[in-house]
Amino acid sequence: MKPVPVIIAAIVTAFLFFFVIQREQLLEFASGGSGDSDTVVTETAEPAETVESTENVVRVVAIQSTARVIDSAVVLRGETEATRQLDVMAETSGLVISEPLRKGALVEAGQLLCEIDPGTRLASLAEAQARLASAKAAAPAAQAVVEQARAALEEARINDNAAERLSKEGFASETRVAATQAAVRAAEAGVSSALSGLESAQANIESAEAGVASAQKEIDRLKVFTPFGGLLETDTAEIGGLLSVNSPNGAHCATIIQLDPVKLVGFVPETEVNRVQLGARAGARLTDGNEVIGEVTFLSRAADETTRTFRVEITVDNADLKIRDGQTAEIIIASDGKSAHLLPQSVLTLNDEGTLGVRTVTAEKKADFVPVTMLRDTIDGVWLAGLPEAADVIVIGQEYVIPGVPVEASYQETNE
Repeated sequence: MKPVPVIIAAIVTAFLFFFVIQREQLLEFASGGSGDSDTVVTETAEPAETVESTENVVRVVAIQSTARVIDSAVVLRGETEATRQLDVMAETSGLVISEPLRKGALVEAGQLLCEIDPGTRLASLAEAQARLASAKAAAPAAQAVVEQARAALEEARINDNAAERLSKEGFASETRVAATQAAVRAAEAGVSSALSGLESAQANIESAEAGVASAQKEIDRLKVFTPFGGLLETDTAEIGGLLSVNSPNGAHCATIIQLDPVKLVGFVPETEVNRVQLGARAGARLTDGNEVIGEVTFLSRAADETTRTFRVEITVDNADLKIRDGQTAEIIIASDGKSAHLLPQSVLTLNDEGTLGVRTVTAEKKADFVPVTMLRDTIDGVWLAGLPEAADVIVIGQEYVIPGVPVEASYQETNE
């Protein structure tokens, strides 16, 4: 039997004896003696309780915030839109004889845009005027015929009355009376015929006047004028070009838009539509950084069937024409003021239910959770509603506390 395994087994057995059976004496020997053991334990017991009580308090950083009244604006995304836009069309066909105006040109109301070759229209007008003159010349003759017929009727009536008296006294025969009565009826028919001729003459005059007016209107349509001042979005019709009212695009002369004033168009959600009022002040920031101010001039009463939003229009002065049609704009519409706190966005947190809020320090120096509503996001912070008038809001350490946990807050100054 080899001696090495026996020696190792003896050493392990002795170690296990001291570690299990004589454990207390082994620990006392390792600590340097039994006399100081109790003292060490006694001296470290009391500070342990103090450390334990201190560790239950969470140190946080907070700010003392006071509510302020702010303008609770309605924020929208929209675009600019021309006040007016019109495709100016010619009302008659023909060749253009005017020099074109180029797109981008400023035009005034009533300015000539396109002129069409009159062709035979002047001759048609002259013919209509001649017919009118002829009709007017025939009118006096027809009037004279009427007067003559009326005079003949009066004479026939006088002869008839005389014949009836003579017949009653026996001085005239019945044949004569019948003849005078027939003469009266013939005179009456003559008057009716003359009046019909006069009415025909007057109808001819009116028809000729209508022909003259139609021919004149056709000539007036040869010149196309701007209905309002604005900018040409397209060139006017080129000289020598044919404008045809029967073409698919019609007799298009030019497209004109009016940009002064200009409209800002956005769509308000149905949850905020009651906060927008006609005449309310509004502003917008365009994509080029330009900021403009105007007022609400239109608010739709009917919602869009797809988005369930309401169209709102804001009129803005644009005398320098810097604002173009179709630019994207961030629109802010003034609404009733609300009490809110301006706080760093980092203070926002969520509770276990997913509610947005902030952690605060109560009067009992414990943490609490207060739900809030974000009214506006700015470069200086977020405006939050839902907090009391004055609140100690935790800005550092809010993620490490829950309601009811004792906290020790150190306060930092606010930059209000």
